[in-house]
Amino acid sequence: MSTLLISHPACLNHENGLGHPERPDRLRAIEQALEDERFQTLAREQAPLADHEIVALCHPMEYVEAIREAAPSDGMVRLDADTSMSPGSFEAALRAVGGGMLAVDEVMNQKASNAFVAVRPPGHHAETARPMGFCLFNNAAIAARYAQKRFGVERVSIVDFDVHHGNGSQDIFWADKSVMYCSTHEMPLYPGTGAVGESGEHNTIVNAPLSAGDGGDAFREAFETVILPRLRAFKPDLLVISAGFDAHTRDPLANLNLVEADYSWVTKKLMEIADASAQGRIVSLLEGGYDLQGLSRSVAAHVTALMRG
Repeated sequence: MSTLLISHPACLNHENGLGHPERPDRLRAIEQALEDERFQTLAREQAPLADHEIVALCHPMEYVEAIREAAPSDGMVRLDADTSMSPGSFEAALRAVGGGMLAVDEVMNQKASNAFVAVRPPGHHAETARPMGFCLFNNAAIAARYAQKRFGVERVSIVDFDVHHGNGSQDIFWADKSVMYCSTHEMPLYPGTGAVGESGEHNTIVNAPLSAGDGGDAFREAFETVILPRLRAFKPDLLVISAGFDAHTRDPLANLNLVEADYSWVTKKLMEIADASAQGRIVSLLEGGYDLQGLSRSVAAHVTALMRG
């Protein structure tokens, strides 16, 4: 089985306005990087449109409809200080959810060993009924819920190494003992959540905050001492990665100093967890990453590791 790459051209049609860091060029840079010869064996699929009912696995249907109705027929509408919608945004958001759904299908049906979903808008800041932080729907959370509903998966772990804490994922699974959410992130930083003491009703929220200026050594230590032992004990049946690459040293939105080798290392460590309890099943979804060179090189390192490179 090969690694599966999922994307869709419609994800380029979500616009946030001139100068906004979450821009279509992010996907173009990733696409260009994954055209390299070493990625020729990647299986490639287009993300389907998710039904509203799939989105409603994590968001109330009234919220899904409100987001649909907020999409403008032209121009742009601002949902909060940094989250906007353009005419193509709603389809892009449904494709982003659909990409995670297809990845779960292919991995659970053993048609792919793992999958990377290169879509936008990102998702991990979207709370149960609130868009924020560039995010409309929580793609990773919905993928986890879909795996449980469609395939009867008992335990899912979501591992989030985006530089910003995934407040939305934490919110959605705060009281859920069947999903473990683990995060490294810079703190203090937007959105202000993610302290060590935030552990959920069933101790299944695992936060390992890092400090501005930290690099690969602190990142790896957080995984080795905090996150990986908790994952091993939880024994997930499926591992979902919120793959944000904005902790890269080149990224303009934060102050961590990871490099490509750190993303390769953490991917391989998470693959060991998946091999031990989940038959290797990993679904990785793109979150942040706003320096195009840092993003594309980090994604290439991540996908190379998923391909067992």
